[in-house]
Amino acid sequence: MESRTIKFIAVLAFMCLTAINAAAQKFTVSGYVTDASSGEPLIGVAIIDKATSLGTVTGNSGYYSISLEAGERTLLVSCLGYDEKAIRQTLTSNVTLNISVKPTASELMGATVTAHSTVSGARTTQMSAVEVPVSQIKTIPALGGEVDVIKALQLLPGVQSGTEGTAGIYVRGGGADENLLMMDGVPLYNVNHLYGFFSVFNADALKNVTLYKGSFPARFGGHLSSVIDVRMNDGNEYEYHGSASIGLISSKINFEGPIVKGKTTFNISARRTYLDLVAKPVIASINKKHKYTNGDYEKLGGGYDFYDINAKITHRFNNGDRLSLSIYDGDDRAKVVTDDVCSYEIMSVNPSTWELTPTGVKSYTRETSDLKWRWGNYVSAIRWNHEISPTVYVSSSASYTQYRSYLSVDMWD
Repeated sequence: MESRTIKFIAVLAFMCLTAINAAAQKFTVSGYVTDASSGEPLIGVAIIDKATSLGTVTGNSGYYSISLEAGERTLLVSCLGYDEKAIRQTLTSNVTLNISVKPTASELMGATVTAHSTVSGARTTQMSAVEVPVSQIKTIPALGGEVDVIKALQLLPGVQSGTEGTAGIYVRGGGADENLLMMDGVPLYNVNHLYGFFSVFNADALKNVTLYKGSFPARFGGHLSSVIDVRMNDGNEYEYHGSASIGLISSKINFEGPIVKGKTTFNISARRTYLDLVAKPVIASINKKHKYTNGDYEKLGGGYDFYDINAKITHRFNNGDRLSLSIYDGDDRAKVVTDDVCSYEIMSVNPSTWELTPTGVKSYTRETSDLKWRWGNYVSAIRWNHEISPTVYVSSSASYTQYRSYLSVDMWD
């Protein structure tokens, strides 16, 4: 009788443990979230389990991973500017689920948002981080037709612009040289054009901008003031698109599309100012006014221009791996040339009286100077994204960055 009781208790305990284990079993849903119209990976998309309110957001490569209990789950996918999407998924094992969302076609209706104080301090997952979509930056009024990323960030709380009209950024009292600015994860050491009035970031080539005003993630290292993480567009996977614009300061062009549809994409942007072309008639007018009838003249020459080139190629492998190569090259170039010719009349000296007498013969002296100044950045990065398992994701990269500054002054008689 006792042996039967013991067996019954053992079987009952085993069944309870099995039921508890089955109820507590979890599986992982992972994959990429992309734009349905272009195939572009989306950053900062929220994926939330409707029943438990557990959620996650996509990273810089558009990848997400979330562990949920087994059974039928409803995932809500939402992102600003895109239609919300609900996906039902029965979890009996780990699932790879790639999601595409459609841009919002209709105009958004007005809404009133009411919220309670949010959790802050060490309990939050990411403090002092502000994500600014480039689509929002392009709606800000532009100076001279140029949409500037840095000037858009100057409008955020805790950020100061410093000198009016310049592209310097001062975060929470820090200096302009205490910020880390990165393009596709690679540091940039000079981020200004036109002596600080414009930044090097061409909005047509960018996808997302994140400003960290404090509590920087460890991958950025230690910096005093802020981190600005700028990400470039991968390019449209299905169609070719292009744009061109002419402004008061510069002109730019952007072109993107598939090399192999659904596999390999490219995105290339270029921008150049034409201040040097505008300055030519002004310099010619100045030179005309400085010519003299006696053979003397003072001639000026030179100019200033800047350019940017952004390019990125991305390839998606069959197993979901992604390989990308991004390049940025930009320079400021200034040149000043002066050519000064002066005449003087040769005089003769009377030895007895030491008086000077004009001889009627003229002589000329000529002084020429040529100043050349060039400064800018070159950045390249190759990145490989690989999913080892549904819960382990690896992003490896190799990069090269260079800041160059070249100044020469040549003078001769």
